[in-house]
Amino acid sequence: MPLALLALAIGAFGIGTTEFVIMGLLPEVATDFQVSIPTAGFLVTGYALGVVLGAPLMTVLGTRVTRKRMLMLLMGLFILGNAVSAVAPVFGVMLAGRVIASLAHGAFFGIGSVVAADLVAPQKKAGAIATMFTGLTVANVVGVPLGTYIGQSVGWRTTFFVVAALGVVGLLGVAKLVPEQPRAEGVRLRHELAAFRNVQVLLAMAMTVLGFGGVFAAITYITPMMTEIAGYSASSVTWLLVLFGLGMVGGNLLGGKFADRHLMPMLYVSLGALAVVLSLFTLTAHNKIAAAVTIVLIGGLGFATVPPLQKRVLDQAAGAPTLASAVNIGAFNLGNALSAWLGGIVIAAGFGYTAPNWVGAALAASALALAVLSSVLESRTVTHSRRVAGQVPEPVAVAEARH
Repeated sequence: MPLALLALAIGAFGIGTTEFVIMGLLPEVATDFQVSIPTAGFLVTGYALGVVLGAPLMTVLGTRVTRKRMLMLLMGLFILGNAVSAVAPVFGVMLAGRVIASLAHGAFFGIGSVVAADLVAPQKKAGAIATMFTGLTVANVVGVPLGTYIGQSVGWRTTFFVVAALGVVGLLGVAKLVPEQPRAEGVRLRHELAAFRNVQVLLAMAMTVLGFGGVFAAITYITPMMTEIAGYSASSVTWLLVLFGLGMVGGNLLGGKFADRHLMPMLYVSLGALAVVLSLFTLTAHNKIAAAVTIVLIGGLGFATVPPLQKRVLDQAAGAPTLASAVNIGAFNLGNALSAWLGGIVIAAGFGYTAPNWVGAALAASALALAVLSSVLESRTVTHSRRVAGQVPEPVAVAEARH
């Protein structure tokens, strides 16, 4: 794998750290600004919405510059946002800093996925994408726990200064290691938008929303579930999230490896297994050891879908993949927001802290159904094209279509 992927992974590590570390620092931030915990929670919501809106916006703005230059500009925006958060005198300024940083998130991963795929041979594209996303998964194992520890020990502002410094390292890495790729000639915004007329692109994005939403339906409410149901202490939740992060790392790498060989079968297996494991979590959540093992599996199976889903979008939007790739990153965050909302509804309805697991299982199963539908439609399209071209005899074509 090219060294340029290391620079992209470093940037992904910083972005992953700043996205999730705030969850462990909400009490400190709330106390410092004299706001309630729910109010401080807008720092999480604001970031997620910024990713969803920023992914297409920043990608569109970057259509007239090279991808390397756009990646550098995005890392600069990321550094600025975290620096603003670190020095914010009032809560509103910190919220603005979080939104500024979030605007870089979706476009960085979207454009970075295209760059990573272009750096390697066609049969290694998913593996290259997975290598970049390793930075995001490792952030949950190392960056988030370490950032939380620093914030609780030295002060939360120090954490955001450190994250900004990581952004500087990522910026220098992109500048030094990522090769200059010429801007695709003849590709304009209308070409990028045309990808969204492809039903396969839309199906892949819907799979992203539902599949990854299944993961965060459970993980969003992991603290009350583990403390109230499994019997863990509040301090143990950090280590359970580390286990979740380790699962993410392994699943991401496996997903990248097998997606390059059998993309759709990889999605069938990971989404189907994810739906089963989330269903079982309603039972295993009552036992400490079983719950810990299940959390690892959820992280692994959930992130095993990321490289194949991202590659699926790139393949189906071939010719103008940048905007579609970035929007698909926003789809991951849209899935997070949707599942957290649905999980909150079932808890508020009195079904208990394990009820979000059923929501997650239903979402993952829905994503699996869309994957099957996508394959069926693709198979029929290929068969029809061959029949029109005279390559498939009529009886065989009809038999294949029915199959």
